[in-house]
Amino acid sequence: VQLQASGGGLVQAGGSLRLSCVASGSIFRINDMGWYRQAPGKQRELVASITNGGSTKYADDMKGRFTISRDNAKNTVYLQMLSLKPEDTAVYYCNADARVGVLYSSRAYWGQGTQVTVSS
Repeated sequence: VQLQASGGGLVQAGGSLRLSCVASGSIFRINDMGWYRQAPGKQRELVASITNGGSTKYADDMKGRFTISRDNAKNTVYLQMLSLKPEDTAVYYCNADARVGVLYSSRAYWGQGTQVTVSS
C-alpha cells in the first residue's frame, strides 16, 4: 500500500490549505485514515483521524479549524485547514490502517509527508 500526499505549501497566517492523500496498491480494505504532523524538534502528533464509516476525531488545537473527510471509492483522505497559524507549520503525514488481503492483518502505512509552512 502506497500513500501519496499533496497540497502542502506556504501560506500566510489566517489562510487555508487542503491536503489530499491517495492510497494505492494492493488494497483489500482500509480502516481508519488520518493525518499526523511533525514540527522541527517535536514528536509526531495526531491531527485528525476518520473511520471507514466517517466518524472523526481531532486533536484539541485543531477542532473548529480543521476538517477531515474521505472518499472511500477513491481511497482518498482530505484535510481542510482554515485559519492557519504559524504554529501549524510542520510536515504533515497521512496514515492508513489497511489490509492487503483477507488472510492478512491490518497494519499502519505512512505517506511521505507534505510540508506546510505558515508565515506570520
